[in-house]
Amino acid sequence: MNLKSLAKDTALYGLVSIVGRFLNYLLVPVYTYKIPAESGGYGIVTNLYAYTALFLALLTFGMETTLFRFANKQDTDEKMVFSNALRMVGGVALAFIALVFLFLHPIAGAMDYAAHPEYIGIFALITAQDAFQAVMFSRLRQQRRPIRFVALKFAFIIPSILLNLFIFLVMPKIPALQGIFEQFNYGVGLIFVTNLICTTFVSLLFIPEIKGIGYGFDKDLAKKMLGYSWPLLLLNLVGILNQVADKILLPKLMPGEEGMVQLGIYGACVKIAMIMALLTQAFRYAYEPIVFADNKDKNNPATLADGTKYFIIFTLLAFLAVMFYMPLLQHYVGAGYREGLGVVPIVMMAEIFMGVYFNLSFWYKLTDQNWWGAIISSIGVAVMVAVNVIFVPRIGYWACAWGGFAGYGVSMLLSYFIGQKKYPVKYDLGRIALFFVVAAAMFAVYEFWLKGLPEWPAMGIGTVLLLLYCVLVYREIRGERTIAA
Repeated sequence: MNLKSLAKDTALYGLVSIVGRFLNYLLVPVYTYKIPAESGGYGIVTNLYAYTALFLALLTFGMETTLFRFANKQDTDEKMVFSNALRMVGGVALAFIALVFLFLHPIAGAMDYAAHPEYIGIFALITAQDAFQAVMFSRLRQQRRPIRFVALKFAFIIPSILLNLFIFLVMPKIPALQGIFEQFNYGVGLIFVTNLICTTFVSLLFIPEIKGIGYGFDKDLAKKMLGYSWPLLLLNLVGILNQVADKILLPKLMPGEEGMVQLGIYGACVKIAMIMALLTQAFRYAYEPIVFADNKDKNNPATLADGTKYFIIFTLLAFLAVMFYMPLLQHYVGAGYREGLGVVPIVMMAEIFMGVYFNLSFWYKLTDQNWWGAIISSIGVAVMVAVNVIFVPRIGYWACAWGGFAGYGVSMLLSYFIGQKKYPVKYDLGRIALFFVVAAAMFAVYEFWLKGLPEWPAMGIGTVLLLLYCVLVYREIRGERTIAA
């Protein structure tokens, strides 16, 4: 394996994913300052994109990974594999569009969008195209064409951001366009229209790849591919439900306008915590190839132990940084949404649990027991859903935050204890626990003292604490343990 080429490709794929998500996060202030919290408009955005993520997993049904698996087999024609994947996903996507538009009004009513059935139609078109594109993006990765991959990703990201800025910052100031702006729920509907336009634009740029559908269709190969993909569908669905179930359930468990208002507040404040998701994703892009490469030399237990320890140490640093600089970060969302900032530490800790679970999950990947992942993740989802169902009607969006905390926490613990029996790894639990204690003590200082101080003195003291934590991390890396083991 050419590790230099692998590192370059990983950096490019990671760059577009992380930069893309970061640029989209920059739109959150635009939305939350321009869409009043009490309108529930941002709740609609959060809710519909949650549905999109869920249906995208259904429409792709694991075919991206299946394409990788079968295209690299020596006894299969990779062009036929690609054509099969395109035809199967494309056929399902077309059927999905037809069914949604055939039953548009009943579906819109069931989803509480009877007043705006066009939103459901737009999202059906977006999701179907995204599913079709997922196969072609996988084909580009399989062909080792990262430059075209990155170019096509940015062909969506850049126009989308520019159009959104135009809609919310320019459009309301042009008298001739104000009527259109108001007609689409004061810009909310135009977010979806923009997404559809940009997605369709990328689909047109994919015409060279779409021609691959003409390679033909092999029924026997298709059966084998479907047999491989359905467990992946289950695993992907469970993973997506972990991320979006709370955003789908909240409006159902708290019907009416109040549900969308609370979802909007929760969805906006959760974006602040998503810095942890960016760090986890960056870590995954860099770490996953290393683990699987090390598998050849059977060095994984040591690799996994070190990786998990330093992942926890550095994500705790990010957690403390967000907490100590919250007086500045709170301006990331509009004033009407800031009542929900209390969920940020809970959601960030849930993201840390998810990242640790990702690290612990390598035991079943390296031993080809992926079904354990489906079982453990399903239990986590069940816990998260139960917390939401029981507590959302009582405490609103706080239950969503605690549901994620509990769900990922349970998955993390199950993966650790089962993994120690199936694939023992000597994790440095003592050092991990000590850094957790240090971080918890610093967070307690923030929660019970710094929050009551004026902004700048509070951030100044927080900076000193962060520097102290960084010193401890630096000495840990160098093996100079300044806190007792």
